[in-house]
Amino acid sequence: MKQLKYFILIIQIMSVSLFVTDMKAQQLTTPSNHLSEKDKSTIAISSFTAQGKLKELKGSLNSGLDSGLTINEIKEILVHTYAYCGFPRSIRGLQTFMEVLDERKVKGINDIVGKEASLIDNENNKYERGKEILGQLTQTKQPDKLSGYSAFAPTIDIFLKEHLFADIFERDVLTYAQRELVTISVISAIGDAEPMLHSHLGISLNVGWSPQQLKEFVTVVSSTINKEKSNATKMVLNQVLENKPK
Repeated sequence: MKQLKYFILIIQIMSVSLFVTDMKAQQLTTPSNHLSEKDKSTIAISSFTAQGKLKELKGSLNSGLDSGLTINEIKEILVHTYAYCGFPRSIRGLQTFMEVLDERKVKGINDIVGKEASLIDNENNKYERGKEILGQLTQTKQPDKLSGYSAFAPTIDIFLKEHLFADIFERDVLTYAQRELVTISVISAIGDAEPMLHSHLGISLNVGWSPQQLKEFVTVVSSTINKEKSNATKMVLNQVLENKPK
């Protein structure tokens, strides 16, 4: 009996360890307290895609490749945007990226393709996988009983858990931190979604972005959007940082 209890305890410790290791692997790994050129390009690409500003997007795509983003990383950025600004914007972004790559090939530029996404272990229930990932991102245990808009329209809760947080966030071409950078860039660019922006700025802190980096994010994204949206983004970040636990 004692051996059985000891065995169960070991299994529990290993499970917690694997959970923490997986979360750390998805977090920001750069020791710098500033955004890299790749980060800045990610912001611009995401913002211009969300707004359908294809001319500006072309420039940011070229800058992104020049800064070291791989072809597959940019593809993943553009695919991720659709969850927050829709298929039309995302697909136009991908089509624009195809044009950029063709133009660079003509110039003799051979860009790095980068790694492909790993296969996802889909043996476990997708809803529960998405729920677990959302819990990691928010650092909050997800309730079993739905409330708010999820209770009002349970179907969207299923889509969010199963598709957004399982199908999309489980993919490993981008880290959680990179995906959140894309997310807050898109939400800032579309505007009038302050509650969601507030939530994702909080998540951004959880996955490794520092307050200084998020302030720098506001500066970078502000160069891609109008003054009204810029002010709104800055105001929401100020609220998030003021409420941040000391």
